[in-house]
Amino acid sequence: MNDPHALDEQALAPYLEQNVDGFRDLRAVRKFNAGQSNPTYLLEAASGRYVLRAKPQGELLKSAHQVDREYRVMKALKGTAVPVPDVLHLSPEDSPIGRMFYVMDHVDGRIFWDPALPELGSNDERAAASDAMNRVLAALHDVDPAAVGLSDYGKPGNYFERQLSRWGSQYRASETEKVEDMEFLIDWLEKNLMPDDGVISLVHGDYRLDNMIFAPERPDVIAVLDWELSTLGHPYADIAYQCMQWRLPYESGFRGLGGVDRAALGLPSEKDYVANYCERRGISGIDNWVFYLAFSFFRLAAICQGVYKRALDGNASNPEKAKTYGQAVHLLAGLARQAINKEK
Repeated sequence: MNDPHALDEQALAPYLEQNVDGFRDLRAVRKFNAGQSNPTYLLEAASGRYVLRAKPQGELLKSAHQVDREYRVMKALKGTAVPVPDVLHLSPEDSPIGRMFYVMDHVDGRIFWDPALPELGSNDERAAASDAMNRVLAALHDVDPAAVGLSDYGKPGNYFERQLSRWGSQYRASETEKVEDMEFLIDWLEKNLMPDDGVISLVHGDYRLDNMIFAPERPDVIAVLDWELSTLGHPYADIAYQCMQWRLPYESGFRGLGGVDRAALGLPSEKDYVANYCERRGISGIDNWVFYLAFSFFRLAAICQGVYKRALDGNASNPEKAKTYGQAVHLLAGLARQAINKEK
């Protein structure tokens, strides 16, 4: 059986040599197994190592898998306090592999998948890594979108209203069963929608540990990856999303920090992490925190449902893992409902 994610190397090699400065002699292509959205490949060539990130094959949900947006935002952020790889080329849809892709430099470093950071040898290193994530997130939200050419990178108006509509529609388009907690969550968010406060920043949309590359020898972020969901929006969506990830059970496919003694590992509490972020950004605090958390659970649940539906349709980047995402919807919606009820 042919691999649906295999690339036509014979067609790709001359295209890259013609369109990527300095590219020479493609020798090997290897697909990364991590990730569920846009298939990503390591390219090894005589001229060095590169990363190619492409749209998936098959019929795609509207406004999903926009690799051109990833390319654009990373190109715009180069030279700011937000570390990103150098992007080298964006192909059109009629590329040699039959779909849009972009090529960027390969960044040598470490990717950590476990939020407890067992790879780091001391509490001081774990604290430094957590603080580095906090610092980069604050720096991202302090970027002036107009100054980097991204003033038109998102739509005007209430960000949460737009996002609730977008992900609600995508959830319904990929829905495979009725999930009671998800119905409760959608209804609660619609009834408790935060009014537009006029705050706008560039948001990453999937800001989490395993979307960052850390330096080989120090606990510092040297590249932020996976900008597919980035847009102009509300900065509280990013900070809440990261904290939501850490509320997930440690012993689960998501590997959150739920049930982990953070202090014993040198990791900050959620309260301290948010306080450090607020201090960096010069704000006094974040009111109505439960709304931002609940919204984050909802959006991730909608994303997981889309991954699960693609697996059923045969278009997932990692099909076997993707089939487990159906149950994740139940977990996420249930945790959101618990958080909401706790605040009542």
